[in-house]
Amino acid sequence: MSFIYNSLKCLLNSSNGISLGVAAVVILIVIVYELKLSRSRRLQNKKRLSEQQRYNVSRDKAENNSEDIYDETIADDHDAKILVPVEDLVPQMPFSPEIYSEEEMLKKSKNFYQTMNARRSCRFISSKPVPIEIINNIILTAGTSPSGAHTQPWTYAVISNQQLKAEIRKVIETEEEMNYRRRMGKTWVYDVQTRTQTTWVKPYLEEAPYIIVILKKVYGIGENDKKINYYYNEISTSISVGIMLAAIQNAGLVTVTTTPLNSGPALRQMLQRPINEKVLILLPIGYAAKDAAVPDLKRYPIEDIMKLYD
Repeated sequence: MSFIYNSLKCLLNSSNGISLGVAAVVILIVIVYELKLSRSRRLQNKKRLSEQQRYNVSRDKAENNSEDIYDETIADDHDAKILVPVEDLVPQMPFSPEIYSEEEMLKKSKNFYQTMNARRSCRFISSKPVPIEIINNIILTAGTSPSGAHTQPWTYAVISNQQLKAEIRKVIETEEEMNYRRRMGKTWVYDVQTRTQTTWVKPYLEEAPYIIVILKKVYGIGENDKKINYYYNEISTSISVGIMLAAIQNAGLVTVTTTPLNSGPALRQMLQRPINEKVLILLPIGYAAKDAAVPDLKRYPIEDIMKLYD
């Protein structure tokens, strides 16, 4: 504004006798020009900021491993399928899975479906001991899950210690009560309780012989504490949980998926797990109690969950 005032003063004091009206027109032109210039500068600054933000996101995604993006040893061939040095490739091996007749495939697939269709989320779990060898096999089965770039970004913390189970229950119930009473909306509470008749009280966390806490590794830690990318860590770990559920059902045991909302950090510290691991879900495992009951819920028929494109 001082520039505009000084310009007006100069015009009025000039020896050319410029009228006030002409001076006003000139000043108006100057004002419009200054506004346009100011707007242009703001847009440029905003663009630079946006570009910087995009760069930061890309940099964070790359985990500061920009040196791995380009390698001069990679062949400059647009038709090449392999974009890394050949010596870095994992060797291939023959793969010949067993092939069944169509009749046998139909029988096996139907039997497996019937086994899994009998699965229910059971909150009434017996304290009857389960051999650790069975749990080991369940863990090994979950560990066969596919993962992004075969990073296997999971840890299965198996807890049988009674005091530790009690501490886990206390942490989860404390947070869950706040979820029911304050954090979550009325619709969430209504949906959960009408369909499952459950509350924040979870005695099965102590009654079950085992609790398996599944943690996802959001990144790996290499030499000199260098971060290693673990691609699709949550998706990969979630797939392994699905395979674990199938293994539990196949072994004749029961469980209920327990999502510890807001309890993850406390559980991670309790289990003394490293900072790169985050709690994904809990699975208490055991035999069904004699008085077990489950909600009489129905599953969608195939026409509601499958769309065939032939």
